[in-house]
Amino acid sequence: MFSLIAAVAKNNCIGIKNKIPWNIPEDFQYFKTTTLGKTCLMGQTTFESIIGYLGKPLPGRKTVVLTKDPNFKAPEGVRIYTDLDKAFNELKDEDAFVCGGASIYKQTIDRVDTLYITHVDMEVDGDTFFPEINPAIWQEVWREEHEGFTFVKYLRVIPNPTG
Repeated sequence: MFSLIAAVAKNNCIGIKNKIPWNIPEDFQYFKTTTLGKTCLMGQTTFESIIGYLGKPLPGRKTVVLTKDPNFKAPEGVRIYTDLDKAFNELKDEDAFVCGGASIYKQTIDRVDTLYITHVDMEVDGDTFFPEINPAIWQEVWREEHEGFTFVKYLRVIPNPTG
């Protein structure tokens, strides 16, 4: 099963210069709690930003990196794919989360069944954006409001075109 997790500003911004444009400790904790013990699929830029921040892959998760670079090297235990279809096929029996960045979100939003979105109550003059969440496809099934942000879970109501 594939899910997607992201924090998104009101104008769909998710980043600026390869950084998250806000600091919401509760969102980091939500991400950790939601993805712990799961497989996290991400693009090379997102992976490199995590390495830059933590000095290692996300602990307690299986990390999968999707890259266009066939020579990309990652730490031991990190799986690397250059083909999204192959990655999805080989991960289909795992509880997997798409964790970014923008290109990966755009390529996968039509292939996942659940969205875990932190809606951040601000507009950001960023350079990286999340695709639109189409209400004809996604139904909100859970919401938890906080000062300045809201956690929302969406389920797909239109069948996934890729099965």
